[in-house]
Amino acid sequence: QAQLVESGGGLVQAGGSLRLSCAASGSIFSLMTMGWYHQAPGKQRVLVASILSRGITNYADSVKGRFTISRDNAKNTVYLQMNSLKLEDTAFYYCNSVPPLNNYWGQGTQVTVSS
Repeated sequence: QAQLVESGGGLVQAGGSLRLSCAASGSIFSLMTMGWYHQAPGKQRVLVASILSRGITNYADSVKGRFTISRDNAKNTVYLQMNSLKLEDTAFYYCNSVPPLNNYWGQGTQVTVSS
């Protein structure tokens, strides 16, 4: 069973940047479409970026042009570079496959954007 561990969150001012990492265990990681999801307080978890095994990416309109998802299959790691952060980006961020598998959800990493 795969395990996903997110890191890199923190407190940042609006306009700033953060880079999130998701370390995955499991031998099939390189074959999976992976995604970053965010869950704002009181709201449902939403997919914001995804990347196919061969590197094709897709983004939600809310983050397009500001966030970049990437992956290093040799390291079993997915990244999310977050630039020009906005107050509304404040959320817990999780990585998972796309579509998500319930057994893969990790603890997430919290991103707080302040004014």
